Amino acid sequence: MEKLNKCPVCNSEQIKQAVTCIDYTTSKEEFQIAECVNCSLRFTNPRPDIRESGRYYQSDDYISHTDSKKGLLNRIYQYARTYMIATKYSSTLKKYMATSLLDYGCGTGDFLKYCMLKGHQAVGLEIDENARKIASDKGCANVFSPDHLNNLGDCSASMITLWHVMEHIHDLHPTIKHFRRTLSDDGTIVIAVPNYESYDARVYEKYWAAYDVPRHLYHFNLRSMTKLMNDEGFKLIETKTMKLDPFYISLLSNKYQNGSMNPLKAVIIGLVGNVKTIFNIKNSSSIIYIFKKQVL
Repeated sequence: MEKLNKCPVCNSEQIKQAVTCIDYTTSKEEFQIAECVNCSLRFTNPRPDIRESGRYYQSDDYISHTDSKKGLLNRIYQYARTYMIATKYSSTLKKYMATSLLDYGCGTGDFLKYCMLKGHQAVGLEIDENARKIASDKGCANVFSPDHLNNLGDCSASMITLWHVMEHIHDLHPTIKHFRRTLSDDGTIVIAVPNYESYDARVYEKYWAAYDVPRHLYHFNLRSMTKLMNDEGFKLIETKTMKLDPFYISLLSNKYQNGSMNPLKAVIIGLVGNVKTIFNIKNSSSIIYIFKKQVL
């Protein structure tokens, strides 16, 4: 385990304890989540170092790496993912007229394949070898390990997407600097992450499934994400909600809290959260941030 003495976003030493959560997916260990007083980022601390983090992903419950359809939650996830792919595409590549894509953390390749079928040049980077194999079997030839980011040419992508990936990246600032180099001067980066200030996070507190310790190293809100990307030369141009996330997260959170998914409660929490998000994006279970590269 590695202990951080400074905030990973702003380097402040003003850190306080925020919440203690359990890893319900693999180890059943407790993990502390700290909060930066300066920029409001929350982060798992201490956290697994990059060499030992892999064992916390070794579970059939980690759907984004396995494509499993076993069990109700996995089937719900699969249906939701299929629905969301077209929505993601229309609100990102299609809307901003991007021609080339880097999908960082592409998982089993569903979004990548969809974009390829739409005629885009597309490269996927994925840390999990099994997920890369599944993506390859689906016809995604250009899927590599994250180390391949160093081999991509300057300004070689007009859009970079990270769908629930940023919260997993150990070397946060160096990786974003690589993104900036790889992105074209008029390029766009799309980052979707859970939002710890959301309505469902406030309801479930330490049982909120989107804390997902220790796989999630960082827990962002609007303020901390904007601070991180501004400092790396990006300007926020749009935020969007992921409307299905609060339903899925509430099912999992109910299971962690009471041992039962309680679908009725999950639906109610999801609906209330989505209504509240209409008036304030800070209530959104997950936020999609769209940033433009600033030419310095």
